[in-house]
Amino acid sequence: MQPGQNGQAQARPAYYAHSGTPGDYRDWQGLPEHLIETAALAARFAEVFGLEKAASTAGLFHDLGKYDPEFQRRLTGADIRVDHSTAGAAILRQLARDGSPFDVLMAEIISYAILGHHAGLPDRRSAEPSCFEERCRRFTDRLDPAWRDEIAPDLAGLLPERMLKAIGVGNRHVAFDMSVIARFLFSCLVDADFKNTEEFYAKLENRQVDREWPALGDLLPDYLSRFDAYMAGLPRDGELNPLRRDILAHVRAGAALAPGLFTLTVPTGGGKTLASLGFALDHAKAHGLRRIIYAIPFTSIIDQTATTFRHVLGGEHILEHHSAIEEDEAARRGQRDFPTSRDKLRLAMEDWAAPVVVTTNVQLFESLFASRTSRARKLHNIAGSIIILDEAQTLPRHLLKPAVRMLDSLARLFGCTIVLCTATQPALGKHGPDGGQGFPDGLDLEGRELAPDPHSLAARLRRARIERVGEMSNEALVAAMRPLPQALVIVNSRRHALELYKAAKEAGLDGLLHLTTRQCAAHRREILNDARHRLKDGLPCRLIATSLIEAGVDVDFPRVWRAEAGWDQITQAAGRCNREGRRRLEDSIVGVFAAPDYPPPREIKSLVEDTVRALGAHQGDIQTLDAMRSFYGEVYWRMAERLDREGIVDALKLDGRETNFAFRDVAQKFRMIESNMEPVIVPFDDKAIKAVDDLPFERIPSGLIARKLQTYIVQVPARARELLIRCGHVAFECPEQRGDQFAVLRTRNLYDPEVGLLWETPEYLALEDTIV
Repeated sequence: MQPGQNGQAQARPAYYAHSGTPGDYRDWQGLPEHLIETAALAARFAEVFGLEKAASTAGLFHDLGKYDPEFQRRLTGADIRVDHSTAGAAILRQLARDGSPFDVLMAEIISYAILGHHAGLPDRRSAEPSCFEERCRRFTDRLDPAWRDEIAPDLAGLLPERMLKAIGVGNRHVAFDMSVIARFLFSCLVDADFKNTEEFYAKLENRQVDREWPALGDLLPDYLSRFDAYMAGLPRDGELNPLRRDILAHVRAGAALAPGLFTLTVPTGGGKTLASLGFALDHAKAHGLRRIIYAIPFTSIIDQTATTFRHVLGGEHILEHHSAIEEDEAARRGQRDFPTSRDKLRLAMEDWAAPVVVTTNVQLFESLFASRTSRARKLHNIAGSIIILDEAQTLPRHLLKPAVRMLDSLARLFGCTIVLCTATQPALGKHGPDGGQGFPDGLDLEGRELAPDPHSLAARLRRARIERVGEMSNEALVAAMRPLPQALVIVNSRRHALELYKAAKEAGLDGLLHLTTRQCAAHRREILNDARHRLKDGLPCRLIATSLIEAGVDVDFPRVWRAEAGWDQITQAAGRCNREGRRRLEDSIVGVFAAPDYPPPREIKSLVEDTVRALGAHQGDIQTLDAMRSFYGEVYWRMAERLDREGIVDALKLDGRETNFAFRDVAQKFRMIESNMEPVIVPFDDKAIKAVDDLPFERIPSGLIARKLQTYIVQVPARARELLIRCGHVAFECPEQRGDQFAVLRTRNLYDPEVGLLWETPEYLALEDTIV
């Protein structure tokens, strides 16, 4: 109570977190209520990795700035800007400064999350006024002291002994580990804040809330029963099916091993997708792990894998997530003004609370290194998960060191099991097969191979011969395909694929199909299904594709041509030739050709040179695992420091007892797709048209609509999209409700039913040469 002018006690003014009916405070959300509820929810999210107290502290302090009377004026309609995100960080650091060194360090780490819970994780220092240092330096305490009584924080023991032990004494990557802890606490705070705010406004405005997912543990008995029944129903005859069963049994036997890092090295055709799923289900049961995350390099096989999982497990609780619809354009461009809570509710954010998630490497790793709230929200749900990296060899080499460091931190600190799953294992262990030096700062993979005798499997499952065939022009490729009713040609750019397709069409070849990222995923699914039916029925099928087809796509051609590339890509291309082993090995040829009219990008040219050096120095059979290891040795030796070309690991450091994390800078640099591309939504079928038609209905969450539209996206050069928008061919739908998230194609004839989206003018063709 406070004394009034007449000496009578007056009630202390109430403080609110979120406004309700104007002028009627009965349905407004109280500030202490929001802080305490967000803290409790954040603590629950962090429980799996033992940082409940730190996450709770972040929740208690995140909106402390709303105790500023100026912010309360803003809630009542005053047109003023109030930074409410800095106060909690600045005051938390002041309160913790006399604590133990670890508590001081953790207070700083929590402060990054508080500072970033609207605008994204900041850099510690930069030329921008939004950096950690400048915001805390400029802070002036105008808060009502009432907060001290209403939230009563306890700042001792913010870094528990379990986490200290997991980080390890003498760990030279402790700064990187602490930066990952900061990211996971940020995720807990962002998701808790979002969910508490969403619950408040959903009740107030009769909004639809996105779904709640069941726990994996509750589903496992049914999943395991379904999996066993499915496997029992598969054919048992022939040479290949018994071998697949032996591989599956061996892999599943490894599920009892302690969680951590594993490799699964199985050649194409060995059934590694189902084997890895069987391992994940058994491993989750044995160790109480929370979800299965299956990460795939290309959207072209997300649908294939998700369909397989739905067929085996049932489809109700499997999330397929590869959407490029993340945030509106203003947020991506780093708007200076903080979005309001209502603004945040319209963002297309995915939280990965599903028990099974099928996603892309881009979505997984760029989220792990993100600074934006929309991508970071999901991170805490990764803890305690089984992460299967399918086709692990496709991780971009210029980001390999930070990616490897992240995998190591996930396994040591956050209870994750990670399976590097591929036919062409990328040699990321700290030791080589001979016991010598392996990958720089590599993973502890010794004794963690799940497959039975990978060398023997590589020999037994070989289905094709790889031959160099010299230079081939488009005319020569068309001539080579003409006598063969079924053939596959894989090239290095979308421009080459398009022009070869046009040349083959003009030459009158039957059964022509064209597959590139010009097409949305839903369209590519139809093309691949058409190809599989043609191949099975013996109909003409001549498929011209970019490299998206060679990593895991389930097709079986009698003859393949592959433009020159790295040995790993060529070996993967060979997996599309005689995949099921129905033809003789000597008749199943993968012809590797040079394309003089389409010089490869610099990186592919360097990988071709690595291949020549590795195979030239390699003794014996060039299609063995030893030859593949020689190739990776050449690549890693050549690239050396460029395995972290952007200096990401060094941008996350400790200066004495003080953090110096450049989160925003790192997020900008960790880009797995380097080209400047933007999404365009194509209303390809009735499902897509219906989802676009739902955009005006504000009660439907953006995330729910984005989930339905994610298979209808084509990534185009940013300048091309800007031109399409200026000319009226593409428009942001419902910007007043959805911001700049949903850029939809309006001129339908720009999407060719055979080729996909055609946006080119001559100025874009040079950029196209670099895109596969």
